Amino acid sequence: MSNNERLFISLNIAIMVVSDSRTEKTDTSGKALLERLKEAGHQCAEKTIIADDIYLIRAKLSAWIADPNINAIITTGGTGVTGRDGTPEAVQPLLDKELNGFGEVFRTLSYDEIGTSSIQSRAIAGVANGHYIFCVPGSSGACKTAWDKLISAQLDHRTRPCNLVEVMPRLLEK
Repeated sequence: MSNNERLFISLNIAIMVVSDSRTEKTDTSGKALLERLKEAGHQCAEKTIIADDIYLIRAKLSAWIADPNINAIITTGGTGVTGRDGTPEAVQPLLDKELNGFGEVFRTLSYDEIGTSSIQSRAIAGVANGHYIFCVPGSSGACKTAWDKLISAQLDHRTRPCNLVEVMPRLLEK
């Protein structure tokens, strides 16, 4: 291996499916993310389905954010505009830093796939206690777009010119 090559670093990633109606049997979005992260060489730390309630979401996220064995969290669902969609409101108060570019780029990519409907997405990402958090819409198509075109490359230490994994050791610097 040359000095310019980097080794892959497997991460522990938790998946939260935010839904009032999905079950393990009917969940396609969480399964799509699980399949993709495993294919990429990462580990699933935990996968859960939770009701679209900001306090339930925050409680589970807070536990994961406090767990030093989890590196990243991906939520799917609850990013729309209906009265029950509350994932961004649940997550934003927990973030130390927001990665605004994630939502911007995600909506740009989505526009190519679903046109103007992409404005309904409130996808966000950020960092909380040294953990990356990505919140994407609940459709399996949106999950595939987010993973395939954004998240997978940024959670791969080999991605150049830079990626989120290489800065993980510095996330908790004061």
